Amino acid sequence: MNVEAAARQFQFYGEFFEARPYGNGHINDTYRLVFRQGNALTFYILQRINRHIFKQPEILMDNIRRVTAHVDTLVVNESDSSRRALRLIPTREGRPWHIDADGNHWRAYNFISGASTYDAVETTEQAFQAAKAFGRFQELLARLPAPRLHETIPDFHNTPKRFKALLSAIEADSAGRVSQAGREIDFALSRESIIGVLLDAGLPERVTHNDTKLNNVMFDDVTGEGICVIDLDTVMPGLALYDFGDMVRTATSPAKEDERDLSKVTLQFEMFEALVAGYLSSAGGFLTAAEKALLPFSGKLITFEIGIRFLTDYLVGDTYFKVHREGHNLDRCRTQFRLVESIERQEERMKHLVRSLVS
Repeated sequence: MNVEAAARQFQFYGEFFEARPYGNGHINDTYRLVFRQGNALTFYILQRINRHIFKQPEILMDNIRRVTAHVDTLVVNESDSSRRALRLIPTREGRPWHIDADGNHWRAYNFISGASTYDAVETTEQAFQAAKAFGRFQELLARLPAPRLHETIPDFHNTPKRFKALLSAIEADSAGRVSQAGREIDFALSRESIIGVLLDAGLPERVTHNDTKLNNVMFDDVTGEGICVIDLDTVMPGLALYDFGDMVRTATSPAKEDERDLSKVTLQFEMFEALVAGYLSSAGGFLTAAEKALLPFSGKLITFEIGIRFLTDYLVGDTYFKVHREGHNLDRCRTQFRLVESIERQEERMKHLVRSLVS
C-alpha cells in the first residue's frame, strides 16, 4: 500500500512532504498529509476505506459526496466557514475518490486546524456542544434535496430484527453459552414490548449520522465549540432519535462500554440534561412534537438494542465484535443493560425535563 502514490492522485497544493497515521479510528486507514509550498505547509486528510466493512464503497462515497457538498453550501457564509464542514478534495480527474491498482478506495478531506476530538465526555459543556453539533448536522441535512440517500447498512437500527436475531441465537445455542447468560437473556426477553415503539410511532424519516459518539465531533481548541461533525461513513436515512439515543448511550455514563464493575454504570442526569438542551438548541426547530416527546425513550431503546447485539454475538461465539478476553461481549452486554436499568429509574424525571424545555 503506497500512501504517497495515492496522495499524488488528488488535487493538493504544493509538493508532497510526508504522511503520518492520524487519529484513533479502528476501521479505515487515516493519514495526515503535509504538502509544502516554499516555507508554507498545508495539511490534508487521506483515508483508505476498509472494503471488508464497507462492501459497496461507491454507494458510501456517493452519500458522502452529496452530504458534504450540501452542508458546505449552507455554511459557506457563516463565520469561520472553512472549519465548519468536511470537504472532499477531488482527484486530478475530478472524481470524489481514487481507486488504486489493488482496488483500494481512497478519499481526501480538508484538514480542520485548531480543533480536537475527545474520546470521553468530561464536562456538561462538552455534552451540550456535541449534541448541538449533531442536532445542527441533522437540521442542515433535513433540507437535503432528493433523491433519498443510499442505505449503506440496511436495518442498522431495526430493533425488532435485532431482537429476532437474539431469539434465533438462543434457540440454536451454537456456542453452548446460553446457560452462562440466563440473567441477561431473561432481562432482554422481559423487555420485548419496547422493541417496536420507535418504528411504530409514525416518525418522519430523516438523514442521520448513526455514530454519534463524542469523538465524531471536532471541538475548537480555544472556544470549546463543537464546530464540525466528522466520520460520515454511516450517514443514511433513519430516525432522528437513533442519533439522540446513541448520544445518551455513549455520553451519560462515566463507565467504559466493557466495564466489569457495574456499580460504575449510571445515567448521570446532568449529562442527559446537557444533551437535551444542546440538541434542542439546534434541532428543536424541525423536530415534531412526537420526536421531542420520545427523546428520553430513545436513549433506553438504543442502549437496549446495543445490549442485545452484544448478547447475540456472545451467544453465537463472538463472530462480529472484536473481543480481547473471555466473556468480553457478555461484559459489554451487562454494561448496556445496567444503563438501561438506570434510565428506567430516572425515566419519569427525564420526561419531565424534556416537557419543561419544549414548553
